[in-house]
Amino acid sequence: MKSPFHRDGDKVSQPRKPDKQRDLEEELDSHLKMSQQDRQDRGESPQQAAQSARREFGNVALVQHVTRDQWRGRWLDEFLQDFRFAVRTLRKSPGFTAIAILTLALGIGANSSLFSVVNAVLLNPIPYPHPEQLVMLHESKPNFRSGSISYPNFRDWQHDNHSFSSMAVVRSTSFTLTGLGETEELRAQFISSDYFSLLAVRPVVGRFFRAGEDEIGAPPIVLVSENFWHRKLSGSADALGKTLNLDGKSYTIVGVTPASFELFQRVTIVPNDLFVPIGQWSNPLLNKREAGLGIHGIGRLKPGVNIEQATADMQRVTDNLAQAYPVADKGIGATLVDFRKEMLGDVQSVLLVLLGAVGFVLLIACANVANLLLARSTGRTREFAIRVALGAGRSRLVRQLLTESLLLALSGGALGLLLAQFATRAAVQLLPVQLPRAADIEIDGHVLFFTAGISLLAGILFGIVPALRTSHPHLHDTLKEGGRGGSGSRNRAQGAFVVAEMAMALVLLVGAGLMVRSLVVLWRTSPGFEPANLVTFGLALPPSMLGAHPDAIRSQVRDLDRKFAATPGVEAASQSWAAFPLSSDDEQLFWIDGEPKPATESDMKWTLNYVVQPDYLNVMKIPLKRGRFFNAHDDEHSPFVAVVDQEFAHKYLAGENPIGKRIHMAHLNMMEKNDVVVEIVGVVGHVNQWGLDSDFNQELRAQIYFSCLQMPDDYIVGVPGGGGTFMAVRSALPTEQLVDAMRRTSREINSDQAVYNVQTMDSVISASLAARRFSMILLASFAALALLLASIGIFGVISYVVGQKTREIGLRIALGASRSAVLRMILTQGGKLAAVGVIVGLGASFVLTRSMEAMLFGVSASDPFTFIAVAALLTTVALAACYLPARRAMLVDPMVALRHE
Repeated sequence: MKSPFHRDGDKVSQPRKPDKQRDLEEELDSHLKMSQQDRQDRGESPQQAAQSARREFGNVALVQHVTRDQWRGRWLDEFLQDFRFAVRTLRKSPGFTAIAILTLALGIGANSSLFSVVNAVLLNPIPYPHPEQLVMLHESKPNFRSGSISYPNFRDWQHDNHSFSSMAVVRSTSFTLTGLGETEELRAQFISSDYFSLLAVRPVVGRFFRAGEDEIGAPPIVLVSENFWHRKLSGSADALGKTLNLDGKSYTIVGVTPASFELFQRVTIVPNDLFVPIGQWSNPLLNKREAGLGIHGIGRLKPGVNIEQATADMQRVTDNLAQAYPVADKGIGATLVDFRKEMLGDVQSVLLVLLGAVGFVLLIACANVANLLLARSTGRTREFAIRVALGAGRSRLVRQLLTESLLLALSGGALGLLLAQFATRAAVQLLPVQLPRAADIEIDGHVLFFTAGISLLAGILFGIVPALRTSHPHLHDTLKEGGRGGSGSRNRAQGAFVVAEMAMALVLLVGAGLMVRSLVVLWRTSPGFEPANLVTFGLALPPSMLGAHPDAIRSQVRDLDRKFAATPGVEAASQSWAAFPLSSDDEQLFWIDGEPKPATESDMKWTLNYVVQPDYLNVMKIPLKRGRFFNAHDDEHSPFVAVVDQEFAHKYLAGENPIGKRIHMAHLNMMEKNDVVVEIVGVVGHVNQWGLDSDFNQELRAQIYFSCLQMPDDYIVGVPGGGGTFMAVRSALPTEQLVDAMRRTSREINSDQAVYNVQTMDSVISASLAARRFSMILLASFAALALLLASIGIFGVISYVVGQKTREIGLRIALGASRSAVLRMILTQGGKLAAVGVIVGLGASFVLTRSMEAMLFGVSASDPFTFIAVAALLTTVALAACYLPARRAMLVDPMVALRHE
């Protein structure tokens, strides 16, 4: 095959042109020759005839360009030409190309990384069939919209509703496993038989529960998780039909649940190992209509039924129950919450705010690259003028410049995707544990499509203004000056870009500043106790204690208290049942002695309920405000006493001395259905039960304390089941050393006991603030990136201005201007841009930070300190960025500058 480039003597022939192009050139040449011949025939010289013919015909290149535009498929040829030209052009300016690509990569990579989180958490479909039919179910009371459901009420809801195809309930618990190595406490859930079928989850092996197997008195069976199956049972199919000894009772394994199953797809530190029919719960209160017991429900709506119709239907059901059971169910309703809404909670609004913030970073990057292109185009004005003079149309120039922009953007997008891989891995490490579907976060096809889309959009955004301005050169001036000098309109465009960068950077900095201030306020907020050196853990009592006499359990409680407190290095120890700050909650109904007994439970007062030992205040470092706390004499043989917190005293006993007041506790002695009268002997400080950032806005904040040993018998017998007892220990020992000591003490007491779920209270508080910390870190990272890009942007513009004004500066210095005056002139120009950007940014921040109000704590969305500090910081950074080019201008040698011009 003959090469298109072949030797012909000493000449190198050019590649053969396409037939259509050759024909076009021949036709135009023929027209020119005919016109020339005609003029020669009329007496003109050949040279005059040729010039006149070409002048009369016009711009040959332009005619060719217009004609080629009519050809089919010509756009592809021109695109390939533009692409090749863009590659050559960018290769000639490696410094400019590298900076532009890196700037875009930072903006696009940050967006892609956060979008991978948004995609996994918000956009990916919920992995259950017809998720729009799923609804979470709760009981509502007059003062509380979402509470646990009593099991008898749930059964009536199942039978009487007309809106749901199925309903199920779930309740978290734990079991002590013995007989398979060391005694172990396993996280578990009590469920009704419809639970897995409602969600259309399939077993790994075996089966799920059948109808009727969740009834009280049914044979004990259990489902094990796939993780537990492999860890304890070697993943053998022979495990089906075998038994597990749980809390001293044998349960037959009937199936294995998928390892990935978690109702809300949250990554949990301690996954569920077991699922047990709720009818196997030995709690004597399960069949009591007045008891909620932490049970919550989920339902699947029938096709065509919406949540509003279902809510109306459930109102009918609960109204009927209130008539049938006026004492227990008066005022009790049903709260229905869309499953997706309950799963996401406040996550959606937070992620959307962050996505908007990272979008600003991309806009700043685009403005930066647009400024680079405008500055670079100054050196190409002669090139563009010549191309226009030779016939290139404006649209062709715009397409050529946009091709360069898109090539930069796609290259930046490719590098940004690589950066996003690393950024996403880092973000996953910072994600709050309770963020739903965090395990699904990855760079998938949706993220790739998003990255490609924003890369193309970015290319158009930062390329369109430089392309439009450059494609319309002033031919006469440009060709006469040789491309020297700058355009005032171009300078204004660059200034506008810098102002926009500064404004957007300020918005991000204000948002980050508000988040930092909120977190600082939160860390300084006292939880009402001293978390340092405080460790908590669960203690599963031996199965032999199940069903034991109340006196035997009390004896065991005393023994545990004495021996754990005597462990070397332990300053104080206390068991805690019912509620515990930031970990678990329990409520009690009551009325004050001397007031008429409320007709129904709905009319009673509510309080949080803590059941503790006498050393609890020393363990938690909760201040005693009035009276006394419990002592060793407050046992089963002494009058029942209670201690309340300041919130209880303020809300229910305002203006009265709480000491000596008597209150009636409903259902404290549930099995006998009679109230228990207790006397208040002390008042303690309030503790933040619900979290540092949310306790203040909760309706239920009043707190009451009871002594463990004074609790009624029917309460005491339930302690060994459902996880045993909860311990709080204060010690200066390192956590690992303390835990080892606690485990040794536990084994010395009884080898069938198990210590589990060890946590420091510092880590509990830190985990409660994880979502805020995650938002703060991301927003601060975006703000820092925006600040860097904005400072680079203003540095670039001022450097460009200095380069354009080299002759002017040299002339000023030659005429006697001081170098400090030149420095002030350049800094003033940069300062004006920064000032305008700051003013615009402050106005935008004042409006946009309103969307962050739910994310703030203890700080106003228009906090003056944050706004002033951020404005000062941004102005300082901008002036610092202007200083280097200003200093360079100050050192200009006037002779060199004038000679160069």
